[in-house]
Amino acid sequence: MSQISIVDLEVFYRVGVPDAERAQPQRLLLTIEMESDFSAAAKSDSIVDTIDYYAVTQKLLKFGEGREWKLIEKLAADIADLILTEFKPPAVTVEVKKFIISQARHVAISLTRET
Repeated sequence: MSQISIVDLEVFYRVGVPDAERAQPQRLLLTIEMESDFSAAAKSDSIVDTIDYYAVTQKLLKFGEGREWKLIEKLAADIADLILTEFKPPAVTVEVKKFIISQARHVAISLTRET
């Protein structure tokens, strides 16, 4: 099995436990790792034989529109479900980095889901 990675995609979503924190979208970085057998794509050189990472990226950039989450754990689970449903990798790992604690570079959670 091989892997397709989107590393530190910058998105702006409404996330946070207090209402005030969710009042405005905040900067998050997403890393998505999708397991995939892309041996057919390596032979065919065709996008139809692999996961279109551009399409995944565009979906994630718009995913937060009109939505909000209290926990980044729930956000990661929702992203994983979206990717598994729409792009059909055998497994996906989602990492969400949040920049809410000034004394830390970031807070991050990571979640892996399989079909």
